[in-house]
Amino acid sequence: MRILGLDYGSRTVGVAVSDGLMITAQGLETIERKKENQLRRTLARIETICKEYEVNKIVLGFPKNMDNSIGEQAERVTQFKETLERRTGLEVVLWDERLTTVSAKRVLNESNIRGREEQKKVIDKIAAVFILQGYLDSCR
Repeated sequence: MRILGLDYGSRTVGVAVSDGLMITAQGLETIERKKENQLRRTLARIETICKEYEVNKIVLGFPKNMDNSIGEQAERVTQFKETLERRTGLEVVLWDERLTTVSAKRVLNESNIRGREEQKKVIDKIAAVFILQGYLDSCR
């Protein structure tokens, strides 16, 4: 069994999966959509990944504000969580994702992946890895 990590954005969802021992997180892909509220294909892809990797739990990044308050995007993530639970039948855990995108950008810059378009292709996937890895580390 594995755990899936997701970084939900307005037009993309970064996806990461744990190894079978649930020790490390690996980035899988970034799911893109044209409009924020067009989730049918996104949800179908997540369901496929869950079956393919025998996922038994999903960790979803929860974008709290730095002052710990909940903003508009966090409310959208909460709605997405409920939809995911209904569609997959899996437990979805919200995980504080503050600064994961900043950390992902730092990793990309240190890896000499600099162009905005190049970073855009992988930043959400890397943020999903940070979200999932944080959760996995907290479980040990």
